[in-house]
Amino acid sequence: MTKQTHLGGTFNFPGTTLTVHRVGYGAMQLAGPNVFGPPRDRSEAIAVLREAIASGVNHIDTSDFYGPHVTNQVIKEALYPYPKDLTLVTKVGARRGDDGSWILDRSRENLIESVHGNLRNLGLDALDIVNLRMGGFSAPEPGSIAEPLEVLIDLKQQGLVRHIGLSTVMPEQLAEAQTYTEIVCIQNFYNLSNRDDDAFIDNLAQQGIAYVPYFPLGGFSPLQSSVMDAVAASLGVTPMQVAQAWLLHRSPNILLIAGTSRRTHLRENLSVAELQLAPETIARLDSIGAAAK
Repeated sequence: MTKQTHLGGTFNFPGTTLTVHRVGYGAMQLAGPNVFGPPRDRSEAIAVLREAIASGVNHIDTSDFYGPHVTNQVIKEALYPYPKDLTLVTKVGARRGDDGSWILDRSRENLIESVHGNLRNLGLDALDIVNLRMGGFSAPEPGSIAEPLEVLIDLKQQGLVRHIGLSTVMPEQLAEAQTYTEIVCIQNFYNLSNRDDDAFIDNLAQQGIAYVPYFPLGGFSPLQSSVMDAVAASLGVTPMQVAQAWLLHRSPNILLIAGTSRRTHLRENLSVAELQLAPETIARLDSIGAAAK
């Protein structure tokens, strides 16, 4: 195994000692179909995690509502005791129904139980970063963030949470949150054709705050683009690799958390750190977002 020490360069979360490679790993796909139940192949899931770490990944995004509980349990089985430089980022603000449904739940009771569930299943005494999921699963919703945020601040003061991030939020909600506590990262829906957050990303970059784009179930499947296909063919890579490489080029505060349950796909995802896009190629790709507006 050749360790990829580059992985897109590094990023330091503001106000923390946490420094990560910009190409990380998202653990959602380690659970079963529709992120529910056990993995199809538990031994392969464990192998994926171990290869990610061996390749230099030191940023894993997860949540106890993946499975539920399954993904965190697999992470613990594969990696505990954790490498000292590994940053584990979790999410709260939702739960799963018995039928696998996704239920948004930012009640005090659920937030507290979610933090304790993440701690228990990961085998940790404190969580590096906890993202508070607001809005829906793909778009923010207006409204105050204060009430659920205060619950996380209480847990931070208890020493159970070290740092707080936000997910699926508007700039106004970040500004409100910053009047209460430091926010170290934003995780929103964003890709080549969904670029509503362009100005938000630039503002976050000026503040040194990480922006972590996520993709609803189906990944980049909405990005059916002849331009992207042509660029991928010219570079000898997949359209998904092109889309991820574009994100790395988009702004230095963008961190990738593409996930997979297969080692072959993991290697493809990690290799995007070495994929260089010429200015004219980036301009061609930018046209996808312009056409989508």
